[in-house]
This record gives sequence, structure tokens and C-alpha cells, in this order.
Amino acid sequence: MRIALIHIAQETNDFNPVLTTLADFESFGIFEGAEIEEKLRGYGQVGGHIQAIEESGLAIESVPIIRAWAVAGGRISREAFDFFQDRIRQGLLAAGQIDGLALQLHGACSAEGVDDVEGEQVALCRSLLGPDVPIVLGLDHHANITRKIIDNATAIVGHRTQPHDPHDTGLIGTRLLIRILTEGLKPTTAWRKIPLVSHQEQFLTSKGPMKIWFDRARAIEADPRVLQASNYPMQPWLDVDEGGWATIVVTDNDPALANQLADELADLAWSLRDEFQIREAVSIDDAVRMADAAAAGIVVLSDTGDTVFGGSAGDSNLILEAMLRLGITGRALVPMISPIAAATLSAAGEGAEVTLALGGDAATAFFSPLTVTGIVRKVGGGVVQLDYNHQSEVDLGQAVLFDVGPVTLMITELRGVAGNLPGVYEALGVDLSQYKMAVLKTASNFQYFAPITSEVIRVDTRGPGQSDVFALPWARTPRPIYPLDPVTDWRERPQS
Repeated sequence: MRIALIHIAQETNDFNPVLTTLADFESFGIFEGAEIEEKLRGYGQVGGHIQAIEESGLAIESVPIIRAWAVAGGRISREAFDFFQDRIRQGLLAAGQIDGLALQLHGACSAEGVDDVEGEQVALCRSLLGPDVPIVLGLDHHANITRKIIDNATAIVGHRTQPHDPHDTGLIGTRLLIRILTEGLKPTTAWRKIPLVSHQEQFLTSKGPMKIWFDRARAIEADPRVLQASNYPMQPWLDVDEGGWATIVVTDNDPALANQLADELADLAWSLRDEFQIREAVSIDDAVRMADAAAAGIVVLSDTGDTVFGGSAGDSNLILEAMLRLGITGRALVPMISPIAAATLSAAGEGAEVTLALGGDAATAFFSPLTVTGIVRKVGGGVVQLDYNHQSEVDLGQAVLFDVGPVTLMITELRGVAGNLPGVYEALGVDLSQYKMAVLKTASNFQYFAPITSEVIRVDTRGPGQSDVFALPWARTPRPIYPLDPVTDWRERPQS
């Protein structure tokens, strides 16, 4: 038995104007053939796929084709889209006879001129493999489910938690694919599109309305007739013509049950729609004062508007400005993505005093440059080793530690992980125990700092990832959609 593997993933934020290019994917590694399993054994969805094959005890030949992953950002360039379409086509044509495809995508990726990248990718795979080869599609649960995705996948699985466990998704996806191939299962899919959008402040699956919704999906899966139940609260900064939340139920040849349960999950999400809109973030000044006055560190300040893990550009200076203006007494870590500043400070060299404008060089609709003076403490960067659930290393490009009063800025050329993992600072020689607070460019992925965190404060910042969805310049999302418009029943929007 031969099972092919393709993993291509990026999450798009349509309000970040900076394109995601092939260079962004290359900074995390584009791997083909045997090097995929060599590089990623134990990591991410690829690691889960490998484990599922090995634990099956069956004579399965894995046929890895391509793995390309990039942290969230603006739309991918047309060059990148065409590159991956070509690699998929050439890889599957060269693979010879395969019995099934483990297809690991994201689900919320758009490109220049292409809203539904994953729909195009799975359709290409189907056109090459024909109607009978099963394709099990693994998606991030912030995916935007479209008709083209549904029509071309045999079965779909999604992340079961936020923060995500991509290894788990790879494991359950390939386990299901093996069952389809060996047990003669006949997957039947029902899905419902829900005209709903929400910020990410209620997206954690460990509490609140999201826990209720996701727990119900897990309970549904206890029925042996159900192969998968997955919920998709679409990432809220994707402005596309089929946008909105969704739910999917896959049964073993039982369409009536699949439809019944899909309705149930859609009804449950709709009943919780106002709870998903509850905002917990506090004003910037209040958040900074609270962190500075805290009895112990490290206090995490979640820069919701500039969430790099949600596709923002990483160039916000709003919290930095407040820290300097308010005169914080505790030391703070603040990450920033700025190729220009990283190059300028690297050229100045360690120990140099530099005055320059920081921030607002990418998402100019949200931020303006802030002039600061500081000392270049460290010049470094390049590839750093990390304890990261996607992979073991990340390229930062040029990276600089820049001390501005009590604030240590980590300024990087490439997106990397934007200071959301302690290991990035440690790779540059930072002693985290010397700091009172750390700005994280994420709205929910606080898990990496959790062992050294005393408190998490969500900060109500504007930006491409802001919680105020009403103020975003929506252009393509189908209307009406709640809460942007008055909608009383999710069924008011015709199903695709």
C-alpha cells in the first residue's frame, strides 16, 4: 500500500498588505521527497502522519512529495501559488500508483487573485488522482470551508484544540485514511456554512463558548458511525467571497445522520454567537500600568491587533509607545519585524547609540513610525534552534537586540515566530528572568511562555488582527454576516 503526503500551509490575513512570498516559506524550510520525514519526524502534522503509519503495523510505503509552511501573513504571492501548484502536479505525476493521499493544508490561505487556495489545491489533486483514490484532508480549525474543498476531499479532519496540536491532526487524519483503505469505509460528508465572524478573544477551546462547541463535536465522535466531527471558526481576518464559519460531520455511509449532526453543531454555534463576541482586552495604558504594578513577572501583554500568529505584519509600536510615555519601572521585552530597522541597527554595530523611527513601516493604515533612541546590545540572527511544535529551527534573518530605556526590542528581518517563543530571545543571549513583562504578538498562543508566565493581559490594540471587527475594511465577505449585520438565523444565508 502506498500513501502520498503533501503538506502546504499558510494562514492569510487580508488586512496585512505585505505579501507572503516564497522567501517566507523558505525561512521555515521547503522540503521535498525523503528530506520531509528526515527533517520533521516528531513535529507537526507530518510527524503525526509518520506515527500513524508506523503504529499501524501494516506494509505501507509513505511517498512524501512536498512540505512548505510559513507563519501567518498577508496573501501569498502569485509566484508562490503557481510554484506550489506546479510542485503538487509534478510530485503526484512522478509518484506513480498511489492508494491514498494524506493532504495537509491550512484552509485559510488566499493568494493574489485567488480567494480559495486550498480549494484549488485539493481540486488539482483530485484531477490528477481521479475519483477513486481517497484524499483525507487535514485542516487548521480556523479554515474557511468552501464548496470546492468539500467536493474534492474524501474526508476532512481539523485541529481539535486551540492552541493547536498539529501532530494530533496529522495522526487522526492518516489513521482515518488507513481505515478507509483497509476497512472499506464509505465516508459521507455533511457541512453547514454559518454566517458568523468573531474576534479571537474567545477562541481558546479550554474554556467558554468554544469549549462547549468543541466538546460537543468530541461527544458526537463517540458514536462509531461518525468518522469525524470538526468545527471551523474561520480566522477572523480573512476577507473572501465564501467567508464564514462552518462545521463538518463525516459518517460511514450514513448521510441522514451526517446531516442531522451537522445541523446540531451549526445550531449550537449559532446559540452561542453573542458569547463569542465578548471582549476581555483592556486599553493599552491600563494594560501597561497593570503589568508594571504586578507583584511578579513575567506578565504577558497580548498585542491582539498585531498578532503575527494571526497574520499581522509585526510592526506595531503602540505598546512600546505607552511603555516609554508612562515611564515603566520594570523591564520589558518587545518584538518587532522590520527589515529596514534590522539592517540599520546591524550596520551600526553592537554598542552603538542609534536614533531611528520604528514601526508603521508595513501596516501603514494602522501604525505610524515612532522615533526612539537606544543602544544596540546584540547583533545576530540567522537560523535558531527552537522547541516549536511545527519544527525544530527557524530563520530570523538579521536580528538585533536594541535597548530603549527599560525596553529591550528584538527586531528581526524575517517573520520567524515574532518573539512568541522564549527560545528566540534565549538564542540571542537574553536572560528572561531579568524581565517583568513581555509583549507577545499573538491573540491566543501563550503556551510557549506559560511555564514562566505569572499573568496574561489581553491588550485592546488596533491593527490587522484587531478585535474590533466592525472597524475592519471588509470588501469581499458575503453579507449579511453576524455581527456586522442583523441576522436572526444561520439558515438565512443559502448553503453553497
